[in-house]
Amino acid sequence: MNSDISLPSHRENRFYQGAAATFVANALQAVNFLGDRFLRKSHHSFSAIEDLYRHSMDSAFSVTEAFLVTGAPHASAYYPRDFAWFYPDVLDPETIMDSQDAVRRARLLEKSVRLLLEAVRAGVVTTTIVPAGRGRYLGVNYFSRPSDTLLGILAGLQQMISAEERASSYLAMSQCAHAGRLLLAEYGGDLKRAILKLASELEPFDKDGARYLLCDARAPRSAATDTRAERRRFVTNACVYTTFVWGLQLGVVNESELKRLLGRDLAQYKRDLLRLFGKDGYIRHCLDGPAGSPVSLVALDFVSVHRGFWDMSDASERALFAATTDLIIAEPRFRIPSTFHFLVSAENPRNKMIHKIAAPAYQGRSSWPTFNVEFADRMLDYGEFSGSNTYRACAQGILKDIRTATEVHGGYQELISEQGLKYRTWAYKGAVAHSWFPRFLSVWRRAYGVPLLH
Repeated sequence: MNSDISLPSHRENRFYQGAAATFVANALQAVNFLGDRFLRKSHHSFSAIEDLYRHSMDSAFSVTEAFLVTGAPHASAYYPRDFAWFYPDVLDPETIMDSQDAVRRARLLEKSVRLLLEAVRAGVVTTTIVPAGRGRYLGVNYFSRPSDTLLGILAGLQQMISAEERASSYLAMSQCAHAGRLLLAEYGGDLKRAILKLASELEPFDKDGARYLLCDARAPRSAATDTRAERRRFVTNACVYTTFVWGLQLGVVNESELKRLLGRDLAQYKRDLLRLFGKDGYIRHCLDGPAGSPVSLVALDFVSVHRGFWDMSDASERALFAATTDLIIAEPRFRIPSTFHFLVSAENPRNKMIHKIAAPAYQGRSSWPTFNVEFADRMLDYGEFSGSNTYRACAQGILKDIRTATEVHGGYQELISEQGLKYRTWAYKGAVAHSWFPRFLSVWRRAYGVPLLH
């Protein structure tokens, strides 16, 4: 394989949404789950972390792949938000095995981001894009409209454009950065329209004599853990704020346009969110719902995404982060026993029939290794800005236990059950999340000061 990552001109893709598209998408997804349930076989028997990683990278970034996906049974559907939540270090040079691996990653990232930008141009900004053959794609929202789809697209672009800023000998990195700048120039106007539309959709929410802006004041919006279908969630609104910030950083929008629509600048918008969701001294997961003990009102997804809502530059922000982190660490119900695997929440809300049959209860009593990695990374952010090592040992413990689980279960898992086993439902046999593996290695290097793999 040579090092040229330029792609042939892509054929015209068409995007559809609506009742008919949703019906067809649901049918295709049902087939995907059933196929996984009855046909999937284990293709390897590695146990050493080095062998598992090489197999994962060969699988995740295979030249036969059309799109960057997780390795889950529903992986033939594309989730734009994953580029923010789960794939922020695809191009970290220290996680790349060799020049061929670099070329494959850069090529697949470019193809993936281009497809998502084409969907934005077509006005299809949904949680999920399901391929329907011959360049046809169905945009569908599961449970609710997205709050983080544009965030994922911006994250993919941002990763491409910044690729050459990392010290690397791989030519593919500079080529990918050039491709990213071309995509930004080509689709920047479409992104701008979509971001401003998102800003215009924010709704006023009155509380304690003050008026706030929420993306989900009246109806749920989706984020990476969306199966509760709740309104007024911290994580959905944190995603929207981060979308605006990244749009500014990439030059897609300017702050005066956002200020006109929001009626306040972004700094005030963030302070409002912290005051609203942090009024009790910790970050409450959701404003709705019955009253309860503090640990029943927080969730692990508050850590948000890499370089996202939490920048830790303000002392009051660090205090809120620390208070919420302390609640999670101290509560036994948040942890798989005898490990540093943290569950998404202390209680299992709304475990519907579909969760038992087909799909994982994302917001309940299960562990997302990737959320745990982000939890560890935010702990390291906190230490960097506060000048303390308060959470470093915990961050290292999280990563060590994820390594152990990866070796025990034969790969980097998408989910781990409350008992520390592979997550399984009747139609969901568990998934090796190949594409998420590099992020784990990047944060390991940061936590331990040395790479896990050589």
